[in-house]
Amino acid sequence: MLSLKHLAINSFNENLAYVHKDCVDYKVDDIKTLTRVEIHGGVRPVYAFLQVVDDAKVVKPDELALNTEAFRQINLPESAKVSLTLSPPAPSLTSIKKKIAGNILSAAEYGGIVSDIAAKRYSNMDIASFLVASSSFMTTSEVLAFTEALIGDNTFRWENEDIVVDHHCFGGVPGNKTDIIMTAIVAAYGLPMAKTCSRSLSSCAGVADTMGVLANVDLDEKQFRSLLKENRGVIGCYQSLPIAEANKIISDVERHIGLTQQQHLAASILAIKLAAGVTHLVVDIPVGPTSRVKSTNEAMRLRKLVEYVGDMLSIEIDAVITDGSEPIGNGIGAVLEARDIMKILRNKDDAPQDLLEKSLFLAGRILEFDPKLRGGQGYHVAKEILTSGRALEAMNKIIYGQGKAPQPQLGNLTRDIVSSVSGEVESIDNARINRIGVLAGAGRYSGAGLDLLKKVGDRVEQGEALYRIHAVNSTDFAFANSVVDGNTGYEISTGKGRY
Repeated sequence: MLSLKHLAINSFNENLAYVHKDCVDYKVDDIKTLTRVEIHGGVRPVYAFLQVVDDAKVVKPDELALNTEAFRQINLPESAKVSLTLSPPAPSLTSIKKKIAGNILSAAEYGGIVSDIAAKRYSNMDIASFLVASSSFMTTSEVLAFTEALIGDNTFRWENEDIVVDHHCFGGVPGNKTDIIMTAIVAAYGLPMAKTCSRSLSSCAGVADTMGVLANVDLDEKQFRSLLKENRGVIGCYQSLPIAEANKIISDVERHIGLTQQQHLAASILAIKLAAGVTHLVVDIPVGPTSRVKSTNEAMRLRKLVEYVGDMLSIEIDAVITDGSEPIGNGIGAVLEARDIMKILRNKDDAPQDLLEKSLFLAGRILEFDPKLRGGQGYHVAKEILTSGRALEAMNKIIYGQGKAPQPQLGNLTRDIVSSVSGEVESIDNARINRIGVLAGAGRYSGAGLDLLKKVGDRVEQGEALYRIHAVNSTDFAFANSVVDGNTGYEISTGKGRY
């Protein structure tokens, strides 16, 4: 038996076990490759990947050290007695080999893969292999099976609620934070909106980042449930909730390898919503040449896919295709986006009209899930709730119920990016704008991002500012400036050409 030790190492969802090269309980001389082991002593075995250490100051020959993820999972105190044995490869790895060979996997095989991932029997490399193999093609039945497996064992049940609503956007459009405005409107109307959201994966800000500027979003299950009941609306970061655990691991690997596949994304979104007990969902699919979904045909296929999976898993889905040709709103980055949201909720004259109108349109679609509301009335009811101040009142209840956040500062390292010619803004490259914002520190610092001063169709004079970069530290500021000098992301039409 070995004494348990905790090494405060975070390995991004991989369980790692460390033994000394002269381990008294386990021969390590023949270990040449990544070795799977089982650690025994807790309620159930913990699977980990073995690492061999030379330095006894890190781990002694009579100790077994676990990284943070594995130590949390085994749930034993330091110095507890544990043992380890070799673990055979995860049984479902054979299914991944089948997928690599081009085969269609069954529901049982997807269930096995997801179960082994949740149990930490996969390395990040194994998960990446599965993602790459399944990204080449997935049938609709496979997407359904993958979604069902990702839901997991813990699902929320909302007593006395026939309808629980939510919204999700397929993304790729900077600044498109309609969710928070919609939650305020829908909550004020009285429909329960269980808004689960995530932090930034590859964008300037996720919904959780932006809402985090206003209120605490790291809610546990008890808080999430009570706040929905009390305020009719709650906005919580799903990573803090005990749902769809395997999906969290898979999403982290997707982010690290830079892979975003629409079928994976559809399965992930629907699994989270179903695990959160959502019964009615509006799905926003923005389409634009530099957005995540680039054509109407692609959007139609995606809409049919989510509607099919929704039908099979008994969640009512209203999938709408929207304009994703340019950023929505003026702010790109958490603080700037929160500023835009509060301007809209406060009915300010300088609130961004594109974000306002899209929020009303989508909120109206959610309100029309209510059978008492006639079709076509949703937009007008949503607008009345907003202009009357009821949405602001509902948002304030949500903010103070979740816990008002301390106000972060906007980055004070700034640069105005100006037009080199006079003319009209012809187009804005979503992907380029997002990249510049991320390099400026958005997604890591809430006060970093871009403040858009001109939108498509606006007149601009030579030397006039198109947008303003905000950064928190000098390294990010320098990175953003070096990239923007080659391409601002704006195309200006002068009548003599495009610049």
